[in-house]
Amino acid sequence: MPLNIVLVEPEIPNNTGNIGRLALGSGSHLHLVKPFGFEISDARLKRAGLDYWKHLSITYYDNIDEFFKINHDKKMAFMSSHGEKKHWDIPFEDDLFLVFGKESVGLPKCINETYANQLYKIPLYSEHIRSLNLANAVSITIYEGLSQLRLK
Repeated sequence: MPLNIVLVEPEIPNNTGNIGRLALGSGSHLHLVKPFGFEISDARLKRAGLDYWKHLSITYYDNIDEFFKINHDKKMAFMSSHGEKKHWDIPFEDDLFLVFGKESVGLPKCINETYANQLYKIPLYSEHIRSLNLANAVSITIYEGLSQLRLK
């Protein structure tokens, strides 16, 4: 798998379902970190993911500590509106983990502080918006990464 999509405590089943479709379509591995704001059996998740969910390459974690314990040696980039660097400046490489926070508040403050030099943001060109929809943000970042990897 060229890239890994990590959702930390996703809250909206439709977003997670759409991101699952994106993971499959982009050849990415999906990592879901609990707690979720929905049940994996939620009909909205399945509807957004259509019948693709069974084909996903996916890993579930009980909490963020378990995620970091298992993946401590992996290269990661963290997506946050608090990042100084832009998403196109991520040093994309095969097996990179792209970590996204929950829809309502983003990544936990402790992650933003611990990994401040690995925070990236998608630029917004209007002062009337705080952030993008999570599924859109993941799509933008994944396809930027695939584009850059194709050029290497």
